Amino acid sequence: MPKYYITTFGCQMNVHDSEIIAGMLETMGYQKAEAQECADLVILNTCCVRENAENRTLGHIGNLKSLKEQNPDMLIALCGCMAQEEGIVEKIRENYPHVDLVFGTHNLHQLPELIHKVTTTGSRVMEVWDSEGEIYEGLPVKRDETYRAWVTIMYGCNNFCTYCIVPYVRGRERSRRPEVILDEIRGLIANGVKEVTLLGQNVNSYGKDLEDGWNFARLLREVAETGLYRIRFQTSHPKDLSDELIEVIASHPNVGRHLHLPFQAGSSRILQRMNRQYTKEGYIDLALKIKAKVPDIALTTDIIVGFPGETEEDFLDTMNLVEKVRFDGAFTFIYSPRVGTPAAKMEDQIPEEVKKERLMRLIDLQNRISLERNQALIGTIQEILVEGASEKNESRWSGRTSHNKLVHFEPVIKVNPGDIAQVRICGAKTFTLDGELLG
Repeated sequence: MPKYYITTFGCQMNVHDSEIIAGMLETMGYQKAEAQECADLVILNTCCVRENAENRTLGHIGNLKSLKEQNPDMLIALCGCMAQEEGIVEKIRENYPHVDLVFGTHNLHQLPELIHKVTTTGSRVMEVWDSEGEIYEGLPVKRDETYRAWVTIMYGCNNFCTYCIVPYVRGRERSRRPEVILDEIRGLIANGVKEVTLLGQNVNSYGKDLEDGWNFARLLREVAETGLYRIRFQTSHPKDLSDELIEVIASHPNVGRHLHLPFQAGSSRILQRMNRQYTKEGYIDLALKIKAKVPDIALTTDIIVGFPGETEEDFLDTMNLVEKVRFDGAFTFIYSPRVGTPAAKMEDQIPEEVKKERLMRLIDLQNRISLERNQALIGTIQEILVEGASEKNESRWSGRTSHNKLVHFEPVIKVNPGDIAQVRICGAKTFTLDGELLG
């Protein structure tokens, strides 16, 4: 049987797309290869959110040339967000002749047909749709885990933040039908899945393109009432997070007590330049409202440092917001101009040394708060979904709480991945917790 190997770059949407690619390939009779060198088909599922991600992918493509020389029958394919970017197909065609196939995010479902075309004609195939078209349902999915799963509820983005290329490569917002989503989740439950993460570039926009009154709050309520052990979702845009959604989270204990709510910048002036459509004050009010309604919620966020025109005063607004909201964790980034976005053309680009210095101050502040938030859990008993042996120390195991906090513990009694276990928190670090497994 032919073998495939997929390398995935980027976000959870790409991870789930790779699961669909694997599902289609296995339906075609392919088997997963243990290593890239052993594969008959190598697929790179790419990201282009940041330019360094694109450069890393191009380097990876270049490294595949020697594999192709050793095995001329190997097929090499490129897909994902980078394939949708203007000019990439021509760059691959001209500079990487060892790449046999390029397809995009909008025509993922065509993969079996495209592979057939490459293998029967012996010609390179580069087929990327410019527009998103309809949503194709019923594609097979090959998941590596049996106890948790990703479920995409919508595709695309309508927000056009000035630093972001996603709307240009993922297309406009399109919601999957609720009955299809719910049927998929019921099937996952029947197969033993305990945790589902609902995916979308902005899940809070779910249903805006549907005509029968569906929104994300209603969908989340319906998913919670299936009896699924735990539901997560990402990512939420602050401008669309409704009181109704907060109420659904508060009233359904199986909705994870974790909300990832990117604010990106603490200065209202910079937020306006980013086209985020909320203010610093509006974000703080929303965060405090969520914490009041769901007191045990763990809030995490994304923050960009050094956006064009950011002054020291603007940066101090970001630091002030972090102090007031007290996030459990934050993904912090230095702003990097992305070709094809409005922000890349803005004047007042910030010097790299200034951006790095500000980032260090922000990380120091957030790490202190994260540690304090974790230390407050020492002595509590938490219910975790067991994941398995720790990546860094196989003698210890790990699992996640409802708050999405990673707990390491000694497996003093037999547990398996996917088990639900009680642990007493006995130690805290900045990013993880230490626990004692209770019998």
